[in-house]
Amino acid sequence: MSDEPTPEDRSAPDPEDRSAPDPESDSRPSDDDALPADPTVGKGLLDAEMGPSSALAHLYRGEIHRMKLWRERLDKTTNWSVLVMAAILTWAFSSAGNPHYVILVGAATIALFLVVEAHRYRAYDVWRSRVRALQENVWAYGLDPSQGLVDDDWRTHLADDYRTPTLKITSEEALAHRLRRVYLPLFTVLLGAWVIRVSAFDPATWPASAAIGQIPGLVVTAVVFAAYLTAVVVAFRPRTWHARDELRTVDLRKKR
Repeated sequence: MSDEPTPEDRSAPDPEDRSAPDPESDSRPSDDDALPADPTVGKGLLDAEMGPSSALAHLYRGEIHRMKLWRERLDKTTNWSVLVMAAILTWAFSSAGNPHYVILVGAATIALFLVVEAHRYRAYDVWRSRVRALQENVWAYGLDPSQGLVDDDWRTHLADDYRTPTLKITSEEALAHRLRRVYLPLFTVLLGAWVIRVSAFDPATWPASAAIGQIPGLVVTAVVFAAYLTAVVVAFRPRTWHARDELRTVDLRKKR
């Protein structure tokens, strides 16, 4: 009789073989075998040997997305302002019997849009300032190191901003930005339309044609021009700009 093992004998596990895996045992590593946390995680995102890391690139893309989102919100408010102005002017000049103060109501509505947009602009500047910090001190430096860094402490400043996000510009500066870019031309068009409406399209003569109910025309005219002059002063008074705009020169902006 042959001593050669049969196929059944080959497949049967040897109970004496201690190297065979035990199906009853847990294959998961114990807590003692887990890898310790790396204390240097997040310590360096940009080293001279490695260039911009993937984490920093993802961070930059995220900030670009946030900035784009708030830019679109600003555009929506501007679009509503233009639509309201067009509708008000169309209705005001469609008939001589329509009251002139509808134009002033439209101007007040657009002023409300201005306040909302200035608030959004302050939030938009938060994301844009971070994008500009990365562009100036990471990407521009990586492309041309000969110019040096714009801010030697940019890491510290950016880290502080991530730990405690803060608004960088005042409400008055945000109003000035939006007045210069969009709203002052809209107010100028409304003012010119109102002057034409009360002077050329009203049977009464000025200042009686500018009256609203019991309010004399001179008072209404004075309030209208005072409001417009206030907008002009806010837009063009000398100031140090704090908004981070890639198209704005450094000498107009205070270091933060």
